[in-house]
Amino acid sequence: MKAVTFQALHQPLAFETLPDPTPGEGQVVVKVGRCGICGSDLHMTEDAMYGCKHGDVLGHEFAGEVVALGKGAEGLKTGQLVSVIPLMSCGHCEHCRKGEVQWCEKFSLQGGGYAEYALTRPNQCVKLPADLSLADGAIIEPLAVALHGVNLSGLEKGDKVLVLGAGPIGLAVAFWTKRMGAAKVAIQDIADFQKSRALEMGADVFVVDPADPIGSAERGLGGKADIVFECVGIPGLIEQAVNQVRPRGTILLLGLCTRPDTFNSFAMLSKEVRLVTSAFFTVPEYQASLDALAEGAIEPRLLVTDTISLADTPEVFESLKHRTSQCKVLIAP
Repeated sequence: MKAVTFQALHQPLAFETLPDPTPGEGQVVVKVGRCGICGSDLHMTEDAMYGCKHGDVLGHEFAGEVVALGKGAEGLKTGQLVSVIPLMSCGHCEHCRKGEVQWCEKFSLQGGGYAEYALTRPNQCVKLPADLSLADGAIIEPLAVALHGVNLSGLEKGDKVLVLGAGPIGLAVAFWTKRMGAAKVAIQDIADFQKSRALEMGADVFVVDPADPIGSAERGLGGKADIVFECVGIPGLIEQAVNQVRPRGTILLLGLCTRPDTFNSFAMLSKEVRLVTSAFFTVPEYQASLDALAEGAIEPRLLVTDTISLADTPEVFESLKHRTSQCKVLIAP
């Protein structure tokens, strides 16, 4: 099969030929139809903390067709279209039974989507309704990540929401918060590449003002936010969020920051700000994201700005390490 593989830190990915996967006991082979390039994939190729090894196939936002089943792989048939939950676990512990697989002792992140075929397990495969496409199946994962953060934030109808960062997760947060009753949603970024997309996806206001980010956001929102979602992951944004949230408001961290950060804890303490972190999602939230698409929500589909081939992936992947007008790029193996 054709695949795109990790070579070394700070080096481009490679397009090459690998052996086709064979399903072992309890495994499934999925012919990948679409796979999203995630910001965390970009981090993985630049930071040793992720432990990527030479030859690894990245890609955890994917959907495809079941083409082979190993012994004991139950509940699926060849030919079915599925979206793959990229959270591997034992499948039978208390956390797994609750759908909170990220807390399983055997948890790990599924990769393999940057290839023509990928190995997974039946409990990670969510069947796609007939009216959903493989592209829809590939955006369920980022939608679920955003939904998990919104659920943890304690959002109430009528809240004023500020989203820092207009990447796919920030835009998905705007979609969910507006859908769930936020009175006003503002997205703040350092560039206006995604302004029209943000407004179509649920934002009421799009703020770009590097000179006065705090004042501009407050003016755009009509006051300080009840909840600030940090969806970028760079040092300094927690401190900024403390200044942008109301007393006893909430800051929800979704941005993946791999560098140390500092902030004025007294400023946070004196306002009794609630700081909440969010990682991954639950299986019910994954299903809820699929259901939103199946019910006709068109806004999430606006995330997709390009679809590329496997052969073009290394070059496009490198370009995404720098700020571009792209939002969610899908690979079509």
